[in-house]
Amino acid sequence: MASADTIDTLLDELEAFGLANDAEHAERASRMLNITRDTGELLAVLVHARGARRVLEIGTSNGYSTLWLARAARALGGSVVTVEKAQDKFDMAHANFARAQLQGVIGQLLADAGDVLRDAADGAYDCIFLDSARQQYALWWPQLDRALAAGGVLVVDNASSHYADMAQFIEAIRADSRYTTCLATVGKGEFIAVKSGN
Repeated sequence: MASADTIDTLLDELEAFGLANDAEHAERASRMLNITRDTGELLAVLVHARGARRVLEIGTSNGYSTLWLARAARALGGSVVTVEKAQDKFDMAHANFARAQLQGVIGQLLADAGDVLRDAADGAYDCIFLDSARQQYALWWPQLDRALAAGGVLVVDNASSHYADMAQFIEAIRADSRYTTCLATVGKGEFIAVKSGN
């Protein structure tokens, strides 16, 4: 098991790499588009607050956000399933997870998120983090809702920076009486929705 120092060092490296890489590349496919550090801290706090032992992440990139989720889940005896469609990012994240010695905590899927959600059991996840194809979120919503356990937490990245891309999705959740929601002004904006425990 990797020490906290090892993971902290890797997080520092990946944060710096992501910023430098994205400054050099304009094309979306070549960018890491990592969450901000304060978003990572928020995710870790939410995992602990919920006691989330079953975490799903949609959009792995190079694994920066996954490490925040996985370290928190590991402390609870839990695990993270992370889904990525791009082979190069999947491979990059795989190497980073090996360095962090978190392979046993992280399950990586090279897959389409819609397929993964469709195949998920009812109430399969205590926490779901969305940082992927924003235009797909509204289409995924019925399966996201079904896969999220009662009392579960949904966190959606870029809710301020790209609100227009997912306004329909966010407003539908806000209108659903089973969910308590807020838009946290952390990072690029984190939309947080907690499902009723009933």
